[in-house]
Amino acid sequence: MTRPDKINYLELPSLNPQASKAFFSAVFGWSFVDYGPDYLAFFDAGLEGGFYRAPQVATTAQGGVLVVLKSDNLEQSLAAVEAAGAAITKAIFSFPGGRRFQFLEPGGNELAVWAE
Repeated sequence: MTRPDKINYLELPSLNPQASKAFFSAVFGWSFVDYGPDYLAFFDAGLEGGFYRAPQVATTAQGGVLVVLKSDNLEQSLAAVEAAGAAITKAIFSFPGGRRFQFLEPGGNELAVWAE
């Protein structure tokens, strides 16, 4: 029996769902299923979800939720994110328990990557 009070799925806005798909496929190896031009479901990301076309996106400056991905090699993840064209919004910094950086993906959302 599944518990109904667990996070099961995330839906993220995107200015350009196809650009988000290309970025996350290339950098993190996520898989996608297209459900029309305005919605893409993602898999192989630790938690399933989707990107939907929207005129606004999630950034910390706007009070949006920050999705944080875990990495075994933070510098390698940073290099891959930059090589794929993402803008770094916060360079690598330390916090209790690890280090992380934050970036804007091509669809406009701000995410973070952390490592212990």
